[in-house]
Amino acid sequence: MAQFTSDGLALAYDEFGPADARKAMVLVHGFSSNRYENWKRMGWYDAIAGKGLRGFALDCRGHGESAKPHDPALYDRAAMARDVFNLLDHAGVERAHLLGFSMGAHIALVAALADGRRIDHLVVAGVGGRIFDPPREPGAMARAMEVASPDEISDPMLKSFRHFADEQKEDRLALAACSRGGRTELTRDALMAIRRPTLVIAGARDQLAGPPQGLADAIAGAKAVTIPGCDHFSMISHGLFKASVFDFFDGWLD
Repeated sequence: MAQFTSDGLALAYDEFGPADARKAMVLVHGFSSNRYENWKRMGWYDAIAGKGLRGFALDCRGHGESAKPHDPALYDRAAMARDVFNLLDHAGVERAHLLGFSMGAHIALVAALADGRRIDHLVVAGVGGRIFDPPREPGAMARAMEVASPDEISDPMLKSFRHFADEQKEDRLALAACSRGGRTELTRDALMAIRRPTLVIAGARDQLAGPPQGLADAIAGAKAVTIPGCDHFSMISHGLFKASVFDFFDGWLD
């Protein structure tokens, strides 16, 4: 297992594809997932290597094989965006394409706002127009991770995240702390500062994300793709997800 250090935390990552590739790409997974489940098992490592890219996928702090502190102060999304850049520094990579899913998409957007010069192209998936909505019930996700049994959770979406965390044998207290971490406000006005080619992807039935066009409209020149028949979770394994990303890439990989 490869590791790098960010803010004093040991974070796990994988590298794949040709080490001498001209272009690199970083993958950032969703909440309660990890680099294997979100990306490797779904064929992304092989697909990216097959495109001749040098690929990287990290376990975000609090997830997978990375450090799992229980202090919400250590999960500020700006700090988690710095983890992406610290991985690039560790690997000796100046610029990379960035793909984030769900929580990873939030991190990718914050990274693009913090230092867009290091991002070639930006793909944010599992997010859409509802990114601008206030939380329906602040702290609900954290409480869903903390209760003794998923049977105590009434909200189907929260219960799905809890079941997934249990299946992955994640540290639920670390996930609760991550859920309570500080957020960078992603307003429409703020996102207009992003000046990278951007693709927004969400499933047609993704009630958590909402329509991708609602987010794409807030980013200059961004494109939106809706994956038919998919909710937030089923989109990850849908072939059109990968196809949409590489269609977007087509023309600038050479």
